[in-house]
Amino acid sequence: MTSHFLSRRAALLLFAFVVVAWGLNWVVTKALVQSVSPLWSVAIRSGIATVTLFVVLLLRGQLIVPRRGDVPVIVAVAVLHMGAFSVLVGFGLQSVAVGRSIVLGYTTPLWVAPAAWLLLREPTTPQRLVGIALGMAGIAWMFNPLAFDWHDRRALLGNGLLLLAALCWAANIVYVRSHRWVSTPFQLVFWQALLATLLLGAIAWLQDGPPSGIVWTRELAGLFLFAGIVGTALAHWAMVLINRSLPATVTSLGLLATPVMGVAASALLLGESVSLSLLLAMAMILCGIALGTMSSGRMTEARTGVADVVRT
Repeated sequence: MTSHFLSRRAALLLFAFVVVAWGLNWVVTKALVQSVSPLWSVAIRSGIATVTLFVVLLLRGQLIVPRRGDVPVIVAVAVLHMGAFSVLVGFGLQSVAVGRSIVLGYTTPLWVAPAAWLLLREPTTPQRLVGIALGMAGIAWMFNPLAFDWHDRRALLGNGLLLLAALCWAANIVYVRSHRWVSTPFQLVFWQALLATLLLGAIAWLQDGPPSGIVWTRELAGLFLFAGIVGTALAHWAMVLINRSLPATVTSLGLLATPVMGVAASALLLGESVSLSLLLAMAMILCGIALGTMSSGRMTEARTGVADVVRT
C-alpha cells in the first residue's frame, strides 16, 4: 500500500462523503429490494462492486494473488458479512423501515464486546460494561409494547432478521480481529467481493431462478450503480485513505454519524416518520457504543465494526 496521506481538511471532507454514502446506501437498498428480490439485489450490487474494486486495485498497483494465509479471512468476510449480513438486511428491509433497520444493524459493536471477551480474552472495563448495558437498554426500548407491535408477525420476522444480521456481522468482526494478516485488508477486498458474488449469484439462481424477470429502468440501474460503486467500492477505498490520515478516535466516533445520516435520509427521501422512541433508542445505543469503544483506548469495536458497513 502506498504511504500517501491526505491533509486533515481533505480527509475530513472525504470522511463526510463516506458517512453520507453509507447512510444513503440503506435508503438505496430499501428501494432495490422493493423491485428486485433480496438475493439478486445483493448479488448484482456485489458484482458491480467487484468490477469496480478490480479496476481500482489494478490502477493503484495493488491487485495481488491471495496467499494461503489469506484464504480463511476471505471466506469469513465473503460468507458472514458480504453474504449473510447483506442478504438478511435485504430481507429485513422488505418489512422494516430504514430508520429502525439501520439502528438495529448498528447494534453490532454491542455483540462484539462480549464475544471478544469470551473468545479473544480481551479485557473488559467498568466503562465498557456501562456502555454495553446502556446499548442493550436501547435495544430493549425499541421492542417495548408502546413502540413495537408484538402481534405483527411480519414485523417480528423482519426485526429478527436484522438482529441476526448484526450477529453475523459481529461474528465476522471477531474473526477478523483474531486473523493474522498476510496481505492488507484492502488488497483482499476484491477477492472477498468476488467470492461473495459467486456464492450469492449461485444461491439466487437456485432460489429465485435467472434474473430475467427484473424490469430494468434508468432509476433501477442508477440505484444499483450507486450501491455498488459509490456505497461499496469507492467508500471502502476512501476509508483506507481516511484511516491513514485521521486519528482513530476521530474515525471511530465520527462513523457513528452514519446511522444518524441514514435515519435523516429515510425521513427526507422516503417520508418515513421518525418517532421520539426511535431517537431515544438510537441515542442510547450509539452512546453505549461510544462509551464501550472509548474505554478500550484502541477504538477497536467502532473502527473495525462500523467500517465494514461499507459492504452492506
